[in-house]
Amino acid sequence: MVAVINQKGGVGKTTTSANLGHAIAGSGKKVTVIDLDPQGHLSVSLGVTQNHSGIDDVLLNNRTLQQQLVSVREGLQLIASGRRLPEIEQLSEEGARSGDLLRHALQGKLSGQDFVFIDCPPSSGLLVTNALFAVDEILIPMAGDFLALQGLSYLMGTIRKFERVFKKKYKILLVMSRYSPTRPISKQVLNILLQHFPEQILATVIRETAVLAECPSFGKTILEYSPKSRSARDFRNLAKDFQESRVMMYGGK
Repeated sequence: MVAVINQKGGVGKTTTSANLGHAIAGSGKKVTVIDLDPQGHLSVSLGVTQNHSGIDDVLLNNRTLQQQLVSVREGLQLIASGRRLPEIEQLSEEGARSGDLLRHALQGKLSGQDFVFIDCPPSSGLLVTNALFAVDEILIPMAGDFLALQGLSYLMGTIRKFERVFKKKYKILLVMSRYSPTRPISKQVLNILLQHFPEQILATVIRETAVLAECPSFGKTILEYSPKSRSARDFRNLAKDFQESRVMMYGGK
């Protein structure tokens, strides 16, 4: 179970969750994606309206996961966010209990799936706490700019704090998303990341393209919207990277 997380917005979390999930499903695996962001962008990106109830009713109304699962593509199922998801941030229950809602709801319920990805909101609130409580793996999408580096520093501090509290060690991988090979700053950021996160950056960079930004408005992934595009190739390669643990080596890119 993998949390796709970055407390900075605009770095490609939802783009990664939707397209990577679909690409892995396309390789014959069973994949579930969970929209834990109240904005519901993952659901919309996969063609499911925000009117659909989802993980909100699981966490707030004790509905089962099976009642909320929506088959969105062959091998790919979605648990939408739902309109009531913002209410989680206002819960006044004792902290440990309210932070453990998702882990409790997921426990043993998706064992038939090969991969489960949780698309997290750009925040550090109770929803992110629930995600970190529930997973053992973290995937961090990174944009090629220095503000993203600053955000990553803050995020790593948060993750280390949770590791101490939960007494666990996360497996952490990064993916270079929204990467522009013609911008020197993108290459500089990637080199800095390679120095500080050796063997933790997935081998394929996701190049920023207009066609990738257009997909969500049609409720399609890049594999459907423009299957022969370089962005589609990037995500197919990234899916192989993720499944085979292919990472960049320092000095290689």
